[in-house]
Amino acid sequence: MSAPAAPGPEVPEGGPPALWDPIVRLTHWGIAAAVLLNATVTAESDTLHLWIGYVAGALLVLRLVWGLVGPPEARFGAFPPSPRRALAHLADLLGGRPKAYPSHNPAGALMVYALWATLAVLVLTGIALAPDGPGGTADRNAAFGRGEWSVVLEGGARLGERDEEMVEDVHETAANLLLILAALHVAGVVVESRGMRRNLLRPMLLGARGRAR
Repeated sequence: MSAPAAPGPEVPEGGPPALWDPIVRLTHWGIAAAVLLNATVTAESDTLHLWIGYVAGALLVLRLVWGLVGPPEARFGAFPPSPRRALAHLADLLGGRPKAYPSHNPAGALMVYALWATLAVLVLTGIALAPDGPGGTADRNAAFGRGEWSVVLEGGARLGERDEEMVEDVHETAANLLLILAALHVAGVVVESRGMRRNLLRPMLLGARGRAR
């Protein structure tokens, strides 16, 4: 019989945590900072751009693991993806009768999974294009013994020689999509906060009283 999960932060009646746990907050703001830095400050050819991408990937992995072992409101089971429930929640919000949830609301949950999936594509394609660093061109050349990379398929077949341009297109598309999703996420937080008359950003910062408890 498994041990009971550790209690999470205090959850107001019918609402999200008064303060998200440190791992959720670390991964949330760390990934946000990494995406903004690589989108606005660093260049794709910079070594710093590459390593910021590795940090973002590591934070994503940490958050996914935390979704399995973290406190109840941080686990995947607390906010399963459901387009039907998301549409119902948006209808309730537009109708002025939004419901509160002890974790992410259904619309927010879909956004969370979309952000994570897009970030995963961005990080993996960035690693595939990286000239240096773990998983970069040098590692692939050593593994395949050739001056260009390819994907090894079942049975030894090879696919993707000289497809680096395609990977670059996917990487750029994922980067642009991630920024669009992030902007929609921010807009959604603003709309939800007004509709529910509750500051949904504060629990991701320092809690309901504006300080850690």
